[in-house]
Amino acid sequence: MAAGVKRAVARVNLAAVQRNCARLRDALTGGAELCAVVKADGYGHGAAPCAEAALAGGATWIAVAAASEAAHLRAVGIAAPLLVMGALTPAEVDVAAAAHADVVTWDEPFVAVLAGRRLRVHVKLDTGMGRLGTRDLDQARRAVAAIDEAEGLELGGVMTHFATADEVGDAFLGEQLAAFKPFAQEVKEWHPSIVAHAANSAATLREPRSHFDLVRCGVAVYGLDPFQRDPGEQGLEPALTLRSYVAAVKPAAPGESAGYGRRWTAGEPTRLATIPIGYGDGVRRALTNNADVVIRGRRYPLAGTVSMDNITVDLGPDADVRPYDEAVLIGDGVSAEEWARRLDTINYEVTCGLTARVEREYHRDD
Repeated sequence: MAAGVKRAVARVNLAAVQRNCARLRDALTGGAELCAVVKADGYGHGAAPCAEAALAGGATWIAVAAASEAAHLRAVGIAAPLLVMGALTPAEVDVAAAAHADVVTWDEPFVAVLAGRRLRVHVKLDTGMGRLGTRDLDQARRAVAAIDEAEGLELGGVMTHFATADEVGDAFLGEQLAAFKPFAQEVKEWHPSIVAHAANSAATLREPRSHFDLVRCGVAVYGLDPFQRDPGEQGLEPALTLRSYVAAVKPAAPGESAGYGRRWTAGEPTRLATIPIGYGDGVRRALTNNADVVIRGRRYPLAGTVSMDNITVDLGPDADVRPYDEAVLIGDGVSAEEWARRLDTINYEVTCGLTARVEREYHRDD
C-alpha cells in the first residue's frame, strides 16, 4: 500500500477552530463572553482538542450535554468553567459535581436532589423551545429561591434556548427574548454576579440583543453555517475534511451495475472506482447516487448504493484516476452543508454522524 494512505480519516484544523472562536468573540456586544459547546465529541470533531483550540481563540467557558462529557474534559486537563446543559440522573449529578461542572435545573424537586453537594446551578426558563426548562415563571423564581436556601448550592446563572434563531426573519426569536429578558434582569438585581445566557450560534450572529453575559456557540465554532447556507458568508472556516482513497478501478460496460439492488447501471462504457468508506463510517445510505467525491481535484458522482464499508463512483471512460489516489468526501468544495441539502437534514447531523471508525487527525493549517 502507498505510504500515508488511510481508509477513512477526518482531518480537523484546530487553527480554524481557534479563528472561528476569535471571530465569534469579536462579534459580541456588551462585554459578553463566549462559551464553546463541545457536546457529542465536539459535533464529531473531537471534544478535547477543539475545547483547547476554542479557549485559545477567546472562549472562556466550555459547555457539554452530559456529565460524562464533563468528566472526560476534566480528565484530559481542561480547566475552564464547564456547564453541563442536559438533564441529569442523581448518579450523573455526582459525576458532574466531581468534575466541578455547573449544572441546570428548573424546579424545586431537582434542587432537592442537588442539595448537599458543592455545585453552581443555572435555572432554565422555557420561553418557547418546549423541551427542558419550565414555562412557569413563578416556578423558575421558586427554583432560584430554593438554590439560595440549599446547602452547598450557589446560583450560577439563568438561561433559555431559542427554537428558531436559525430561521432568518422569523419573529419568534424576538418573542422569546421578550419573555426571557425581564426574568434575567429580575434575578440579576438580587444576584449581580450570575451570568444570563440564551444565544446559540445563529442568535449570536443574527441578534446582538441576545448576547446578555454569555453566548453558547456550537456549530459555528467548527466553521459550519448555522443558517445552512455557506460558512464563508458568516466569516467562518470549516474545520473538518473527510478523506479516503481509491482502492480499486475497473471498467463497466453498458448494462453492468454497481452496488446492492443494482440501483446504478452503466449507460455507456465507463470506469468505476471503489472507495473503502460507507455508512459504517457515517456516509449515509441516502447519499446513494446523490453525492460527489473529489479525486485529483475533480468531482465524480457516486454510482450505486452506499454500503456499510464501500462506495463506488463513476469516473467516466477517460479519467486519470489510479489506486491509492486520495478521495475527498467533505472538503475541496464539497461542504457539510451540501451533504445536508442532499440528505434533507442539517450540517450538525452530518458531522455528528461520523463514527468512531473514522480516525480523527489534528493539524494547524497543514
